[in-house]
Parts: sequence; structure tokens; C-alpha cells
Amino acid sequence: MAAEKIYASYSLLEVSFPVISLEVYAKTGLIDNELAVYQRYISLQQLQELRPILLGSLKISPAVASQFLYTQPGEFLVRRLAELIKTKSSQSESGLQDLRLAIILASGEPEGLTLLNLLRKYPSSNIHINLADTLEIFGELEKLISQTNRAIALVQQKSHLEVATIEKENLSQLPNLPTTGKFQAKKYTIKFFDFNRNRLLLTDVYLPNVQHSASVIVISHGLGLDSSNFRYLANHLASQGFAVVVPNHPNPRQSLIKSKTSELVEPGEFTDRPLDIKYILDQLETANQFDANFKGRLNLQQVGVFGQSFGGYTALALAGARINFEQLKKDCTPAGLRNTWNMSLMLQCQALELPTKSEKEYNLRDERVKAAIAVNPITSSIFGQAGLNQIQTPVMLVGSSEDTVAPTLAEQILPFSWLTNPQKYLVLLLGGTHFSTIGNGNSGSQQVALPAEMVGDAFQARAYIKALSLPFFQAYVAKRPQYLPYLNADYAKTLSTQSLGLSLVQSLSSQELSPVLDNNFYGVIPEKKLPSTIIKLGFWILDIGVSLLHVMIFL
Repeated sequence: MAAEKIYASYSLLEVSFPVISLEVYAKTGLIDNELAVYQRYISLQQLQELRPILLGSLKISPAVASQFLYTQPGEFLVRRLAELIKTKSSQSESGLQDLRLAIILASGEPEGLTLLNLLRKYPSSNIHINLADTLEIFGELEKLISQTNRAIALVQQKSHLEVATIEKENLSQLPNLPTTGKFQAKKYTIKFFDFNRNRLLLTDVYLPNVQHSASVIVISHGLGLDSSNFRYLANHLASQGFAVVVPNHPNPRQSLIKSKTSELVEPGEFTDRPLDIKYILDQLETANQFDANFKGRLNLQQVGVFGQSFGGYTALALAGARINFEQLKKDCTPAGLRNTWNMSLMLQCQALELPTKSEKEYNLRDERVKAAIAVNPITSSIFGQAGLNQIQTPVMLVGSSEDTVAPTLAEQILPFSWLTNPQKYLVLLLGGTHFSTIGNGNSGSQQVALPAEMVGDAFQARAYIKALSLPFFQAYVAKRPQYLPYLNADYAKTLSTQSLGLSLVQSLSSQELSPVLDNNFYGVIPEKKLPSTIIKLGFWILDIGVSLLHVMIFL
């Protein structure tokens, strides 16, 4: 059994076209008589945009797809998609099962999971789409997209204003930062094992041949990744004289499979990740005293932390952000989770399952950490405004405009406006995704290979991360104030390229963002034009699919 025809209805009106017509058009570009009827309603450009939507593919095993689809976020995505795609008379639960089965079977096809394969594997001869429901959902998505675009435009405007206030003479006299440092570094791989928490922490340490004790930078990777993903940054910082520590946090997927739980990650990871870093720093303090390889070569009182995604959460927790259980209780209601488009909220809400302890016991701050960079972090509910206000160390938040895992408006832009510490920076990668800054894994890695469109301009994104992390850690960890002039909007402007834009601001208040978030806002900030209703449906399905695949990879 497979879907052969798609029916789209609005009130009493219903139109239909065969799935095979879409398949022929997607693969050959030819429009048959069935589709030609609707061609006059769709522009040539929109038709051309439809083809990659139908053929966009990701290679992922049916086992991983099945495992994910029975987690809470997987259930959420299936339910939202099932609001639109259904059989003529299917009950809600059987419709969910049909859609889940179609995704799993489609992922087993040689070309991978595509929208066409999903339609082909749907276990019913017909698929029905209710356009009234579709338009209501589009209204929600349009509002979210509009708010995000306005917020990003506001950040760009603020960046332009900050550029205008910088003394040009001073910036022009600054020497160019070296792309490669002068120091050679030796890499050590050490097995740490925390018996109290039963955590094996295989850790890479990059030690430069400096003549003095080196400041330490810790890099914390995201869920499902490993130390190889940010090898490019570790090598860069080590060549500039920093000792770089990159732990391999335990992979939560293994515990997920063993426990057969529906949770994306065990709640204990919210405390274990920061505690991993604390434990490693403690062990390195001992090694710095007694191990001949490290003796006296590490300055463990001057530590910076860099983290991406869940590693970004880890970096902020070590910098002083507190888990905000009150905010989580407010945001993690059944209605709130059912209606949200913020995929990361599903993950954040799992912190509510942490054992009840005093607020002091959940203070994960490490006094050795002098500064933190958090790239695509989750922050909105796990910390909230009250939790982020606890940060007193310099911090840089980096967001990506096309991030569907940790949406930049909810997880970076608005949270940045809550920070009260004046030594703060917000960086936006204009056109970047959740994965743009991630380096390549090692050749033996089991990580899913990402299609280019999911990553964006990774080469440029990594160049930005190297160019901004160096002066930030030099200024605030190594205590070299001569690097502060690089941390401003004008320097970011000089780095920005057409393929991947870069904006930086040092101030953005909640009051400035308030009009942008107002439903009645009708300002002149430009918004992206959304395609017509039929193409919108394709884009929306693609976005749901991409979000699904993102989170599977995120796992």
C-alpha cells in the first residue's frame, strides 16, 4: 500500500493530483497534464523551488529514525505533521502510526529519506490535506518568521549604530590577527574516569610550547558529537599559546537505547556536563603538579569555556547561569509543549525531572572560569532571565539566523537582552544553521553526514569562530586588554562576507526588542517574502522534515 493521490480541500472545494506527477516533475522537470492545470497559479521560480523540496535527502538508518520517533520530540513532530497529512477517515492515533511508519520506511530507501519517499511509503492509497488547518498553522509560522526577521534586522541596525560610534583611526591602526599562531602544540589524549558518577571522559589536551604557564580553554561539544568536531578551533587556539582541553562527553544515545526511554537525553546530563568539566579541571590541577608532561605548564586559574549547542548550555552554566526551575514549570505545560515551534524546549523541559535539591546544590559555576562563548546554546527556559542574570563573567552568545534546533530569537537574541553583565557580546551568523560552526568529525565517526544545505557556509562560519574567539579569550582569560579593540561591531563588519553575513552588538535591551515582538508592530524593518500557499505547504513540510532530521542528528 502506498499513497497514489493527494487531495487538498478547503471548505467544499477539493483538488487532487497524483503522487506520480510530482515524482516525474521532481526527477525530470516535466509537467504532465495533471499538474498543468495548476501551473497558472504557481510562478516558474516557485516551481523550481519545489523540486529540491521533493528531492532533498538525508541518509539515516531506519533504526535511528524509529528510535527518535518514539521520543518526546519525535512524537511532537509527528503530531504536528499529522495535523495536515492524514487519510480520509483515519482516527488520530492510527494516522500518527501511519505517518511514523512512512518516515521509518522512507529512510530505508537507497536515496535516503525524501518527501517523495515519504509519500510513496504512506500506508494508504490517498493523502488528504485540509487547507483551512494548513492556513491556521501557516499563520503561526508566519508570525514566528516575521518576529525573527524583525529581531535580526534590529540587531543589524544596532550593529550599524555601534559601528558609527567607533573611532576609525584606532581600528585602522590595529594589526591583523594571525590566522595561524607561532606556537607548536603537542596533543595528549588522557582517560579520566569519575568513579562517583561512573563517567569515562576521554580527553584531548593540546599543549603549546610556550615558556610560561598557559591559560586554558575548554571546548564542550554538543549532543551526539565528539572532540573531533572542534579540532579546527583547538588547533587554532593552541597555536596562539593557549592550552586547549576538549573532553569527549559520554554519548547519551547509548543510555537512551539501554533504558528504552522516550526522553531525548537523560535529565542528569544538565548537571553531568558541567561536572565533567569541573572534574577534568580538578584532575589537571593534580597533573600540573606531578605529571612531567604538564608540570607547571597550565594556568588553571585562568580558564575560558567554549561550547556549542548543549555545550553552549554547559559553558553558560560554568560561567554562573543557574537552572531556573520556576521558568521551566511555567513553560513546560502540556499546552505549551503542544503548541511550541521551539524544538529545544522539549530538551530543556527534561530538566524538571532532576532530583529535588536546594538551589545552592544546582549552582554549577566554576570560579576558575573567567569567560565563556556559547554558540547556538539553549537558554530560554533552562535559565530564563533570572538564571542568566547570575552571570558576572564576560560572555559571548553566537546565534545562526537559520537555526531550527535552537531558534536564534528565543534562544540567543532575547536571552542576550536579559544579561545584566556589561561585558557581553551578541554575534549573529546571517545565513548560518545550527551546524555551520561544527568541524568535520574523524573518519571513523558514526555521526550522520550532513547535506550541504543543512550546514551552509561552514568554511566561513569556522573562520568567524576562530577570528572572534581569539581576541575574546586573549582579552578576558589571558588578561591582555590590547585585544579588546577587536571585539566590536566594526571589526565584525570587516570580517563579514556575502556568503555568510556577520553582525555583532554589545548592547540590546528588552525594551528595544519589545516592539519587534508586539503582534501589532507595523514598522519598516524588512521581512522575507513567503511563497504562495501551495509552495508554502511544501516549504513547511520541508521545514518539519529538516527539524526532524536536525534533532535526530542532534541526538
